[in-house]
Order: sequence, then structure tokens, then C-alpha cells
Amino acid sequence: MTIDEVKKQAFAMPLTSPAFPPGPYRFINREYLIITYRTTPEAIARVLPAPLVAPEPLVKYEFIRMPDSTGFGNYTESGQVIPVEFNGEHGSYTHAMFLDDEPPIAGGRELWGFPKKLANPTLGVSADTLIGTLDYGPIRVATGTMGYKYKSLDHDAVVKSLQAPGFLLKIIPHVDGTPRICELVRYTLGDITLKGAWTGPAALDLAVHALAPVAELPVLEVVSGVHLIADLTLELGTVVHDYLAS
Repeated sequence: MTIDEVKKQAFAMPLTSPAFPPGPYRFINREYLIITYRTTPEAIARVLPAPLVAPEPLVKYEFIRMPDSTGFGNYTESGQVIPVEFNGEHGSYTHAMFLDDEPPIAGGRELWGFPKKLANPTLGVSADTLIGTLDYGPIRVATGTMGYKYKSLDHDAVVKSLQAPGFLLKIIPHVDGTPRICELVRYTLGDITLKGAWTGPAALDLAVHALAPVAELPVLEVVSGVHLIADLTLELGTVVHDYLAS
């Protein structure tokens, strides 16, 4: 290949067979179990990068089923999101994500900076209970439960919450191990079709693990449980802060 051919074809690795296609990325029947809980301010402060600030010591623990997604296929995801503010704009910071499919791990990390690691999350219904789990190797590190479709939520309010921006810390190292890219990235979800939204009694249990440290944001009090099903598009992002330029 010539230099020009390499530059024209280069999108993602490997050069001749990228792990994921160009975006944006459409998700059909994306299903969420989101359990919001209160943690300690000290725990938030240890993991939240400036210039983001957390108005309250809240965490959203998410289990997400994605049965039909452009280029990424059929997979499940689980992790922690922290409600934040950036320059007066309300949004959320993704602190940790665990999933069971290589293309969205590669694409999420390389494009936006999603903090994705390989693990085994699940989300499903057993009788009257919506159940989410996360196993890291043979160890169960998270279990979330919620009463199944107890009460419908306001459609417009839920769509507005999905439209709020997300923030990510994108880090890509140089060949000498120093940071080549260290940026705060902003992204949004678009073209949202909400198919259902419910709340009900919820509970969350987190276990200690050295490499899946979800319990480092301990559960003091469960605030709410939400179950959503929607079609949406994960749009490409923008850089809002360059740590290496500061």
C-alpha cells in the first residue's frame, strides 16, 4: 500500500479489517435498568476528574441490553455513571463500563473514550423481577433488582434525561507510555424513540473486586429504579477540554 492509500483507508485498527465500522451507531430496542443511589462525597471526589463537578454524591448503576446495534451486534453492558455539571451544563460522567463484545469495547474506547473492559453482564426478567448482574471472571460483583413495570414514567421527562450530554475521559498512550491524548469528550444520544419507561422498588448489591472496583463507590441508599426501552443513535463526540494543553 502507498502512503496515500494508508491515509485514505485508516479509520481504526487493524488497518485492513477494523474492529468496528464508521459511525454514527443506531440501537434498536435498547433496554436499561438504572438504579440511582447515594454514595459518599469522598468516594466521588476520588474518581471524578476536574473540571467536572458533582452537585450531589449520586451514582447511576446501569445494566443495558443491546440486542440490535449498528456494527456492534448483540451485547450487554453494565457500569457506573455519575451525574455532573460542566460549565453550568448538566450531564453525566461515565466512570466504569463492563461488556461482553469486542467491537463495542474497541470502538467505545478508541472513538469516544468509554472506559470499557471485558466482563459478563446480564439483564433479564425472572417472574415479577427485572434482574441485572455483572460477573468479572467467576466472581459476581454487582446485582441489581427492580419490580417489573410497577408504574409508568412521564414520557417527555425521560426523553429529556436521555438527551442530556455525557462526558468521558479519553486517554490514549504514546509509544513510550506517556499520554498522547488526554481529553474530556462530550457526546449525546439522538433520534430517540422511547418505547416504554417504568419505575418500581429497586435494590443494588456491589461486591469488592481488585479489577472491577464498582464497590469503591459504596451504596448508602437506593434513590430510584428505572426501566427503559428505546431506539436511539449514539452520535460522535466533541473535545471540550484538552488536559495536555493546560
